[in-house]
Amino acid sequence: MKLTWISSEGGPLLVAPQSAVSSWAGVPDLDGPAQARDDYGRACSVDGYIGLVDVGERQALVLGDEPAMTTYLAGERLFLRWVAAQEEDDLIHAARRALHGVPDGDQTEEVLWEVDGPVVLFDSGRAGTELEPDTCLVVDLEPATYRVRAVYREDGENWMILVHLHPVPPD
Repeated sequence: MKLTWISSEGGPLLVAPQSAVSSWAGVPDLDGPAQARDDYGRACSVDGYIGLVDVGERQALVLGDEPAMTTYLAGERLFLRWVAAQEEDDLIHAARRALHGVPDGDQTEEVLWEVDGPVVLFDSGRAGTELEPDTCLVVDLEPATYRVRAVYREDGENWMILVHLHPVPPD
């Protein structure tokens, strides 16, 4: 299985609704609009593994704490953040093992995130209008509210941050 990993140039990664990604201004240009300073600054101000910021009329999920390479495992609804590992396959197997051993409240962070369809994972320093196929990953999510849980795990030489999406059943 060939996965696409998205890297950061040092800041947090952003998972923005595809419908709103063009509203994200990215890293501030000294001569650029104030919105860029606000957007990137808001992403950088997220304290912890995850947080939410407004993007247009929607909200984006910020993957903070570490500028770790990140991919998405669709079968598990999991953003996998590569903190340390020797091999991709070992990290993926470790993540799947760890995912099944994370009880509620076990040093997890949690937010509720509403999405209207596909989302795009990219470096928050990039403007949404300037994304290219090799700098982002489109994730096909069903429109829903998700309980997003994040936790750091170590499994031998595999260190990772797991960001797991759980659909919230409608009332």
